[in-house]
Amino acid sequence: MIGHLVVIGVGLIGGSFALDLRRQGLVGRVTGVGRSHANLERARERGIIDAIATDAATAVADADLVLLAVPVGAMPALFRELAPAMPAGCLVTDAGSTKLDVIAAARAELPDHIDRFVPAHPIAGAETSGAGAAREGLYRGKPLILTPLPENQAADVDRVEALWHACGARVTRMDAAEHDRVFAAVSHLPHLAAFALVDELAGRQRADAYFRYAGSGFRDFTRIAGSHPEMWRDIALGNRDALLAELDAYVAKLGDIRELLERGDGAALERLFARARDARHLWLKNRHD
Repeated sequence: MIGHLVVIGVGLIGGSFALDLRRQGLVGRVTGVGRSHANLERARERGIIDAIATDAATAVADADLVLLAVPVGAMPALFRELAPAMPAGCLVTDAGSTKLDVIAAARAELPDHIDRFVPAHPIAGAETSGAGAAREGLYRGKPLILTPLPENQAADVDRVEALWHACGARVTRMDAAEHDRVFAAVSHLPHLAAFALVDELAGRQRADAYFRYAGSGFRDFTRIAGSHPEMWRDIALGNRDALLAELDAYVAKLGDIRELLERGDGAALERLFARARDARHLWLKNRHD
């Protein structure tokens, strides 16, 4: 049971977490903190939060758990604000899509409480945002990765894990560096590819003609280009080294395809497409959500 949960960033991720804990009867009261008062009022109207705090330090004065569900670039300042205000026993966790940069920020700005920061990453994002997007069951069957710190107490990590389990998430634990390498490839790079394609087409003369005839394939490939620009700016910069390596690998693969096209090597193209199709089918077959 969490007596007082503070959610900083009451949108899809933070709001859905609060709703699920309410549904399970695992939280007493919820306070929301954020930049948009209108969004926080919407969250209160929907019953996601009970109260609105004007700042993080005031909100956490008697908190038992704090969830940081904000762009990763905003976390250093939040850790700095939380440092002098955290009460004894209060745990802090996050929902950031990058982990090494967030952990480094916590070590720099929250040094006296680093043992009580349990890093996490729920894999349940969408292109929608704000309190209106929050919903119960968002995490059901979805992966949730914890990247515990050596300083964490086992009981604290288990407590955070149990809360995400209660939301229906499939929790695993991973080294932070490995997490960032994996997600650079399977999440961050696809977002960059989608943003790049839409931006390139939008900059063409008579761009409206291209978009007018774009079909479901274009819609599906570019869906994630509708995601939050600030959040993805911070993710790209926060995981820059791993993402640069993945971009190089992807550009090299596109170069291979360009060479096959230039040579008119249909057989090699077909073999490459077949390998990709089979790999995707196997991935879909093994998915649990």
